[in-house]
Amino acid sequence: MQPALAMNNITKSFPGVQALQDVDFTVHAGEIHALLGANGAGKSTLMKILSGAYTPDAGTIALDGQEITIHSPLDALRHGIVCIYQEVDTALVGNLSVAENIYMDHMSRKGSGWLRWGRLKRDAEAVLQQLGAQIPVTLQVDELSISQKQLVLIARAIVQQTRVVIFDEPTAPLSSEEAARLFAVMRQLRDDGVACIFISHRLPEVFDICDRITVMRDGEVVSVQATSDTSISDTIKDMLGRAFEEEFPKLRVPIGKELLRVENLHSGQKVREVSFTLREGEILGIAGLVGAGKTELSRVMFGVDRAEQGSIRMHGRGHRFTEPFQAIREGIVLVPEERRKQGILVDESVRDNLTAPSMKKFTRAGFLQPQLETEHADRIVSQLGVKTPHVQQKVGHLSGGNQQKVVVGKWLPTQAEVYLFDEPTKGIDIGAKSDMFKLIGELAEQGKGIIYFSSELSEILGIADRILVMCDGRIVKQLTREEATQDAIMYYASGGTEEL
Repeated sequence: MQPALAMNNITKSFPGVQALQDVDFTVHAGEIHALLGANGAGKSTLMKILSGAYTPDAGTIALDGQEITIHSPLDALRHGIVCIYQEVDTALVGNLSVAENIYMDHMSRKGSGWLRWGRLKRDAEAVLQQLGAQIPVTLQVDELSISQKQLVLIARAIVQQTRVVIFDEPTAPLSSEEAARLFAVMRQLRDDGVACIFISHRLPEVFDICDRITVMRDGEVVSVQATSDTSISDTIKDMLGRAFEEEFPKLRVPIGKELLRVENLHSGQKVREVSFTLREGEILGIAGLVGAGKTELSRVMFGVDRAEQGSIRMHGRGHRFTEPFQAIREGIVLVPEERRKQGILVDESVRDNLTAPSMKKFTRAGFLQPQLETEHADRIVSQLGVKTPHVQQKVGHLSGGNQQKVVVGKWLPTQAEVYLFDEPTKGIDIGAKSDMFKLIGELAEQGKGIIYFSSELSEILGIADRILVMCDGRIVKQLTREEATQDAIMYYASGGTEEL
């Protein structure tokens, strides 16, 4: 059967990097096809070529057997190729309405002066209803949550005359219910004959939704298999080139004296009378469903949002931070969930990102010393295994896992004692996850206190020494590592109150 999409012998290189070498990739109409690979495997480069962001050095692209040329994202759109990126804000116009964003491509083709605005709103409501999304179409996109913005992007793809849809980590910002709705939509697209490409680091999702899997490693395709003919463990082995014997490596380190005490912290409806302690060398997991208040708690602790009552005690001294610099000064740092918006400066270099929080260390007589900055950045890049051609590379051009390493690396010279990790593995691959767990273990080994906020229960169970469960802004249960199970965490996170 002739594939709907055929990319043949695709080759692409960048200065000092062979990103793709003779890659073949096909997707059939009415198929959901997973494209997997660890950091630097080449899958993002391949999809950027398909979506018009990059031009290949060699190779061809064909739709339904007809060779096409794609020089820009507009070319891709004209051929019915739509990409739904994980970073939703880069693809939406915040000061336009939901309806205008959904039909933006139609408006640009027809001219807004000839549009029937009433019909546009009704049509936008209809497509959102198809997604099961209750979003007022007259709202500005800036007023939406991350998950709502993701659904608007998916709605925009649905209204196009799409032949190929690339889903790039679409479930990363979604709750389990929202992800289930997305999968229902993807299955409907498949039934309608659309070729769907699914990129995800959540392998259970891949095996739930996809028909075939292509795995890339080091710029080449290493396997193409029907999902029913392989397994998660075999897929991980293909991705890494080795067996992944322990998905969540756990370093056992001595737990020291009390480092931090949170007392009766309260902020709005998302952080309500929260109290807990953290000790040196301890990894404290804070688990909960999407919307439980985990991110809000991390923001209050870091001084991004203000606490209405309560305090944070470091070494016995009480604080209520109103600005992040106050938390940093006391030794508390945050690795935020939305790294591109809050954790890095995407248009600045790796070097500038790694040195920004500790600029005084790289000045002499009041003057910044670029050589000192570069030497420091080179050390951190080497220490953390950041994959970048050089430290002058814009950090926004790195993969998600390498961006996350930069977010952590910028705090290392600050001598921080408490690290807040909010959903630190969001949107990064299995190899980068392993690197992140090892890094967190090494920080704990140094006596740092780690608070690991996550809705990924398997990660919490794998890495935490002790687990607190959040529900509706409150800590509702404390579990030791030995007591904790996925069922127990889910029970309390869902509102359960009886002792199991």
